[in-house]
Amino acid sequence: MPQHRELCLVTPLSLFFILFSLNVATAIAGDQNPFSPKGYLTRYWNKEVRNDAVGPSFLLSKASPLSAVQSASFAKLASENALQTKLPEFCSAAKLLCFPDLGESLEKHVKDASFTGYSGRNFTNYGTDRLAGADSFKNYSLGENLPVDSFRRYSRDSVDHKDKFNNYAADGNVIDQSFNSYAAGATSGTGDFKRYADSTNVPNLRFISYSDDSDGRAQSFTGYSENANAGQQSFTSYAKHGNGAPNEFTGYGTSSNVAGSDFTGYSESGNGANDTFTNYGNDENNPTERFKSYGDGGNAGSEKFSNYRDKANVGESSFQSYGKNSNSKKVNFVNYGKSFNNGSESFTGYGEGSLGGSVGFKIYGFNNTFKDYKDKNAAKFTEYAADEKTSLASASGSLAKRWVEPGKFFRESMLKKGAVMPFPDIKDKMPERSFLPRTISSKLPFATAKLSELKRIFHAEDNSTMEKIIADALQECERAPSKGETKRCVGSAEDMIDFATSVLGRNVVVRTTDNVSGAKGDIVVGSVKGINGGKVTQSVSCHQSLFPYLLYYCHSVPKVRVYEADLLDPTSKAKINHGVAICHLDTSAWSPTHGSFAALGSGPGRIEVCHWIFQNDLTWTIAD
Repeated sequence: MPQHRELCLVTPLSLFFILFSLNVATAIAGDQNPFSPKGYLTRYWNKEVRNDAVGPSFLLSKASPLSAVQSASFAKLASENALQTKLPEFCSAAKLLCFPDLGESLEKHVKDASFTGYSGRNFTNYGTDRLAGADSFKNYSLGENLPVDSFRRYSRDSVDHKDKFNNYAADGNVIDQSFNSYAAGATSGTGDFKRYADSTNVPNLRFISYSDDSDGRAQSFTGYSENANAGQQSFTSYAKHGNGAPNEFTGYGTSSNVAGSDFTGYSESGNGANDTFTNYGNDENNPTERFKSYGDGGNAGSEKFSNYRDKANVGESSFQSYGKNSNSKKVNFVNYGKSFNNGSESFTGYGEGSLGGSVGFKIYGFNNTFKDYKDKNAAKFTEYAADEKTSLASASGSLAKRWVEPGKFFRESMLKKGAVMPFPDIKDKMPERSFLPRTISSKLPFATAKLSELKRIFHAEDNSTMEKIIADALQECERAPSKGETKRCVGSAEDMIDFATSVLGRNVVVRTTDNVSGAKGDIVVGSVKGINGGKVTQSVSCHQSLFPYLLYYCHSVPKVRVYEADLLDPTSKAKINHGVAICHLDTSAWSPTHGSFAALGSGPGRIEVCHWIFQNDLTWTIAD
């Protein structure tokens, strides 16, 4: 009898564990594993959001694809500061942005080579001491996503070696190209870069100690980085101590968007340098060009800037210690800085300590600063517009809109049923990534002070694209908020929910535009609904930042009205999209050079400005 009672007590408990194990196994085998990051996010939404709204599929789709076991394993590595030891596996499984590590160098070659269709290769020391011959890189890394190429010490100490980079890395996405010590010490020969990095997205191109100590080697950059988006090109110690080396930049950065160029120590202490910048930076939007110690200590050189930054929109150029301590240097600026919307140029210590030489400014733009400029009276300023009161933008409306896509900004009155309006390209151009589970992201450093640790984790070398991506994102996230702004960068969906609910309360809804249909064409506005009854409200907008894992910059946006609208095909009148638009009612703190004012006219605080929510951007509001 006692034995029978003992059996009865054990059986229900055993049955419970058996059934629990079966349920867990079934859940894991199915699509909705409750212990996976996606399963956890669903539960978190249901717990934190106090309404009947189901967790939106577009937010859930951004959750980490890691399995429960993978998530636990990588979280353990993160806590042990060992995630970098499994970075390729981690990046692949978690769907992150990571650059591949370069393989062994293709160091030796004895004959001419044509590298057609290659990508992601290491050409360190390639062509060193090469006598004559030619190497051709045609259609190299064409259309690649995240290509990484290294040409470190390429053609170093070569004699009469010709290199051709035609259509190199065109149409690439987040490209990383390094030309460190390229052609250093080379004698004669040529380097020809045609249509290099054309139409790329976020390029990072580095020419460090390029052509240093070379003798009579010519470098030509034709169509370099044209039509690029938000990239950075750096020429550090380019042609330093060079002798009689002509360098030509034709069509450099033309029609690029928010591009940056650094020429540090370019042609420093060069002898008889001959540099030509033709159509440099034309039609660019908000470019930044810095020439620091350019031509410093040079002898009998010649620099010519023709149509430099012509018709650019705002932007900034800085010439610091340009031509300093040079001897008989000739510099000519023709059609320099005739931007349609005022930018700024700064000449600090320009020509300081130089002997002889001449400087000419013909049809030079306005809004410029000449600080400590050597012998202003000796410089020739022809048709110099420094004192002009008017902007070219006011005289050329169509040109002023060159960098503002039709439909990107619009007035609130345009958002009504039956209206025909252009719909901008709202496609997300960033590499696809996923959030990290909070169990992993919380264990990773996220601060500029911890940049070295992040570089170690994500295998980011000094001056690499990945280092810049990480540093730029950290800088933006650590920036002090604007007046009235509350902001936070979030690397997990749970963190985004927490921030949105901390600002708006827990009765919230998150929205985005359904798809990209209708982009770059006209649409007809269908039915329109004002969120919160069309009343002035507050929202939290979240925009992607480029980072190894999915990172959003979220901030509160006061005094807005948010709308939903069906978007119709202008011919068939069939519904093709469902758009979400936000109208900013208070623009008084916006910059006068903001693209919306170029597109719509007026200025800060005088009009409201509306725009669509782009693909993969989000806006949160209080639920109706």
